[in-house]
Amino acid sequence: MFLTRKRAYARAGLFGNPSDGYHGKTISISVRNYWAEVVLYEWDTVDIVLADDDRARFESVHELARDVRLHGYYGGIRLIKATIKRFVEHCRAMGVRLHDRNFSVRYQTTIPRQVGLAGSSAIIVATLRCLMDFYDVQIPIDAQPTFVLLVEQEELGIAVGLQDRVIQVYEGLVYMDFDPGRERSVSGLRCFWYEPMDPALLPPLYVAHHETLGEPTEVFHSNIRERFNRGEPEVVAAMRRFADIAADGRCALLARDTGNVARLVDANFDTRRSIYRLPQWQIDMVETARAAGASAKFAGSGGAIVGTCDGDETFERLRTSLAASGCRTIRPQVT
Repeated sequence: MFLTRKRAYARAGLFGNPSDGYHGKTISISVRNYWAEVVLYEWDTVDIVLADDDRARFESVHELARDVRLHGYYGGIRLIKATIKRFVEHCRAMGVRLHDRNFSVRYQTTIPRQVGLAGSSAIIVATLRCLMDFYDVQIPIDAQPTFVLLVEQEELGIAVGLQDRVIQVYEGLVYMDFDPGRERSVSGLRCFWYEPMDPALLPPLYVAHHETLGEPTEVFHSNIRERFNRGEPEVVAAMRRFADIAADGRCALLARDTGNVARLVDANFDTRRSIYRLPQWQIDMVETARAAGASAKFAGSGGAIVGTCDGDETFERLRTSLAASGCRTIRPQVT
């Protein structure tokens, strides 16, 4: 009986985010400490198995309320259904005929929810990998991030950018340039310039996330798109600055200039803070990390941070300081 098992990993934006949705540039890392795994095996019918995140039975209304606070209103079932639908439609549009065997699919995930580590897109990427394996259909790697993006944007109405999907498809360390001049079409899907880099270029990093607080990405990015589209000078200038930080970060990594990498990480957060109205608890995470001797910025939409942190002593001080406010701190496994 056919069976395939695929994983996709959490990610952290190191430089440039959130300019990926605004024709900018970014650099991201995959965080293999956390993953989403999808298992697909041949079955009599198409069957999507419920996971813990899809639970609909609770001991009390208080337990339900706590579950929603921690995990949001949606589990992974809608992500898998949307991926399957989009895959079938894409293959039809490409003139690819799919065999008529059916399958059962189930998933599990260890990626913390709603803290900006890209847990939803990881489930989609892992599901897409299983579908390509089951049907022996390969979407070119350059086009896969846009496929995943369209599942979220057009099927589920989630406001997202390409950065997360690119790093989760390519993995490791990737520099991305979303300038319109870099745009091209692959298998009918729009893509840009994606440059894998050697993870050995990275200085010692940490990733920390809050274990009880978070918010959906669409809340975090609530009015920035509108302000950008209006041409608000402060927002437009900030998006250019994010892109410049990513380009400078690429140079700093290639030069192994750890000090400049740390300064650019801090500059990325300071630029974001200048245009976003941020919750105090998210600001506190960054300031706590900096007080411990690390650089710090948001890993994504808020609730998780990433930065440079040299030495075991500094890392232990950082971990202890952040633990006091309910955060978990790790050394990310990039390769």
